[in-house]
Amino acid sequence: MTIASSTARATLEQLLLARSADTLAAQLAPKHHPAPQRPRGATDTSDEAIDRRWALLAAAGIDVAPLREALLDEQARADADTYARSVEYFVGTVKLPIGLAGPLRVNGTHAQGDFYVPLATTEAALVASYARGMQLLTECGGASVALLDDGVSRAPAFAFRTIHETGQFVAWVLAHLDALRGAAEATTRHGTLKDVRITVEGNHVYLLCEFRTGDAAGQNMATIATQALCEHVVAHCPVVPTHWYVEANHSGDKKASALSFLSVRGRSVSAEVRIPADTLERRLHTTPARMMDYWQVSALGGVLSGTIGVQGHYANGLAALYLACGQDVACVAESAVGVTRFSLDDDGGLYAAVTLPSLVVGTVGGGTALPSQRACLGMLGLAGTGHAGALAEVAAATALAGELSIVGAIVAHEFTRAHAALSRRPVRLGAPDDAPTGAAAATTGAAVPMPGTDA
Repeated sequence: MTIASSTARATLEQLLLARSADTLAAQLAPKHHPAPQRPRGATDTSDEAIDRRWALLAAAGIDVAPLREALLDEQARADADTYARSVEYFVGTVKLPIGLAGPLRVNGTHAQGDFYVPLATTEAALVASYARGMQLLTECGGASVALLDDGVSRAPAFAFRTIHETGQFVAWVLAHLDALRGAAEATTRHGTLKDVRITVEGNHVYLLCEFRTGDAAGQNMATIATQALCEHVVAHCPVVPTHWYVEANHSGDKKASALSFLSVRGRSVSAEVRIPADTLERRLHTTPARMMDYWQVSALGGVLSGTIGVQGHYANGLAALYLACGQDVACVAESAVGVTRFSLDDDGGLYAAVTLPSLVVGTVGGGTALPSQRACLGMLGLAGTGHAGALAEVAAATALAGELSIVGAIVAHEFTRAHAALSRRPVRLGAPDDAPTGAAAATTGAAVPMPGTDA
């Protein structure tokens, strides 16, 4: 990463404005005095262990009483044991507000019906915007959604002395795929090795191992299975690698990459809707032609800025849904890669579609078993076995709703007004409804319908 010389000069001058070069050097120098005591008992959630961790903060001079009251309330302490498999050094819980968007009508290969979608966020206007998009989709008969593919990858790498050895190694792997599959699948009741893709780079070989993981998101399942596969390779392959790694940063795990855009990591889903012109004008206060014009401008803007895929803000809705429903929120990095497309129908309406090739979601395992998160999956009717495909389709339909709403607000010049109206409202505790009503609801561009309005 480079910066302009003028910026570098200004930064240096700012750093030296209130201190000498010697003082700055002393601030940046390594410090070797004894460190404070670290937390202990990683998975111990007993009252004694929790109290000891809070005592560390108190010993550091922090006023822990108000912090403890906020983070370790009666419910958090009562549920402490349920968090032992989800976090280490437990001290409490963080509460996020959850908004209920919907109903969202989904006509999917796995999800069928009207869903109320819980979204956990601290960003005002987000739930209102998605709710508006969901209302539009539902009024048009719902989003048609198809689960296209699924697979979770792990990419071990093996290093050799020469490219000749890599060729011998690849030949052995291809001849023993059934044995590798057996070693991997012996570690799991639910996972299967779908494919092994091979990349040779000089004297390095990457094996992109793709697994089907049932209703789990499956990252841990894939890791454990890949470890067993690698150990089988090392134990039986006559071409011995100089070293190997269970993951060599080639799987696309928790990062936006061309691989997660062109292939599948998680579940690949596409959703579409056709919106009549009069419905679009009534709900989003604009026209199909204007929406199409904006899509062309924004697609080019994405290309000019180097984005992977072309979309408006998948990460907003996905992060809120993932937080609410116990998903691995870091996987939003690859999940929010994809393409939004608008085009004009022959009858003058708008065709809108989203394709998200790498939605990493599950309805069993991980954070889905935690009390609040399982409750949110329960709101969707998608808790437990048999629902991961449906959750992926609901996530894609949610992304489509968000794309329509945000583009409509920008095109109708209501985007800024909506955020100003919803994010700068004074807090009125106990008020029956803080959402704008009447004319305010009609002009925010992100408000859910209010009594007496058609916003």
